[in-house]
Amino acid sequence: MGFDEYAKGWDTVKRITRAKVIAKEIESFIPINNRLSAMEFGCGTGLISFNLYDKLKEITLIDSSEEMLHMVKSKAETYKVNNVAIKNLDISTNNVFEHKYDIIYSSMVLHHINDTKNVISKLYELLHNEGYLCIIDLNKEDGRFHKNEAGFCGHNGFNQAELIEIFKYAGFKEVKAHTFYLDTKDIGDEVIDYSLFIIKGVK
Repeated sequence: MGFDEYAKGWDTVKRITRAKVIAKEIESFIPINNRLSAMEFGCGTGLISFNLYDKLKEITLIDSSEEMLHMVKSKAETYKVNNVAIKNLDISTNNVFEHKYDIIYSSMVLHHINDTKNVISKLYELLHNEGYLCIIDLNKEDGRFHKNEAGFCGHNGFNQAELIEIFKYAGFKEVKAHTFYLDTKDIGDEVIDYSLFIIKGVK
């Protein structure tokens, strides 16, 4: 099943609650203020950005799923949010960008992208000098997190030390990472533990 099919039922109570925690962690980990522009790649229904939009000058929300972006547009109209732009594209294959940003962030996206080094290098190029890349994702796990998702062919989370080296290889400095979130996921026949980390780098 693709993300278009997930869109309407995406905003569960659990995801909404987790998004609030993630947004607060981003705020505490990198400098955010209303003079800065940001881009969220793989924004889904915008759960993270709708917790941050009033703290930034503008946010460009990017996703490859049109249905997810329909949800973003609907939210922006409902809540009269006028500082978000929406772009439908796949950042791993598309090279057409009109702007550079002060901050780029994503949550639970990188493990779906096979060529991690390539995407992080692209994001580096899309930042202004001294801009921040901030990524939240799964710590390395045994593959059960996506056990029931047919067609999943990404990464089973990441080793933080290895990802730090990928950031540095792309050119980032002041790279830091830590685990900040512990939770469980019901995968049908069992409930598993998982954890999320946050990593940042400065261009």
